[in-house]
Amino acid sequence: MKEATAKLKNLTVTPRKMRSISGVIRGYPVNRALAEVKTSNLRGSEELFKLIKSAVTNAKALKMDENKLYIKTLLVNEGPMLKRILPRARGSADRIEKKMSHITLVLAEKENIDNSQYLIPEAPKKKKKPTEPKEKLKPKTPTPEDTAQKTEKKPGFFKKVFRRKSI
Repeated sequence: MKEATAKLKNLTVTPRKMRSISGVIRGYPVNRALAEVKTSNLRGSEELFKLIKSAVTNAKALKMDENKLYIKTLLVNEGPMLKRILPRARGSADRIEKKMSHITLVLAEKENIDNSQYLIPEAPKKKKKPTEPKEKLKPKTPTPEDTAQKTEKKPGFFKKVFRRKSI
């Protein structure tokens, strides 16, 4: 039985927050999981969406049927921790631990999966317009009128302050 995997390491979202999303979609068909993640407003849902899409691409490379895929396992483990110090009163300090997550996603094939309800339309890709070669612009030489306008500027803030007489 073929399995497609995708891993995401050093995601700067705490594992506890990622487990709240991953617990919902574990065991779901891929289309339903993508719909759930896309509509959730929890932190880290965009990264999980990209991870699922990456796993589906890996499954296509293994010649697996995209319509029969489901999420077999979804593991969220702790990654490295960034340790920071926050100064506090009387010269003491508090320690701040910025946690990271490692996510492992495994997709497998299963028969009799109903994906008709959860179709996510793909955004059409924008086509680039053919660009025409631009004419080289010559640097503009200053005319005497331009230089005259530059010298007639109003005095700035510092000139107003420093032209005052001292008492």
